[in-house]
Amino acid sequence: MKIVVQRVKKASVLYENVKEEISKGLVVFVGIGQNDKEQDIEYMVKKIVNLRIFENELGKMDKSVLDIDGELLVVSEFTLYGDCRKGNRPDFTSAAKPPFALQMYNNFVDKLKTLLPPEKIKTGKFAAHMIVEIINDGPVTIILET
Repeated sequence: MKIVVQRVKKASVLYENVKEEISKGLVVFVGIGQNDKEQDIEYMVKKIVNLRIFENELGKMDKSVLDIDGELLVVSEFTLYGDCRKGNRPDFTSAAKPPFALQMYNNFVDKLKTLLPPEKIKTGKFAAHMIVEIINDGPVTIILET
């Protein structure tokens, strides 16, 4: 699993005339690999909600999205598995095939909803063309991988 987390002041995703928006929180781009397992979901979900990347009263990164009552915008992104080591066109062969990736993505979102109130979690649409707008706060961008 490959995940890119961005701390945001606000963000939105637009697909098929549907717009999902969050205020202060995290945008979570999720790439599913062909060898990913349920344990990877467990690990990533706990890591994301507990990442201490929000500032405390002293300006130090010491608070999690749970601590600040923040929101999540979760977006599937198979292009995180683009391998550009050979040539200039990304190779996506290590990305999971769509049926498996969709199942894992849905499990990932469902698991997040056990740790945060469901209304605090917004998503894009799996395999859809999406327009993502982000007001990155910091900027703070964290890359996670299992």
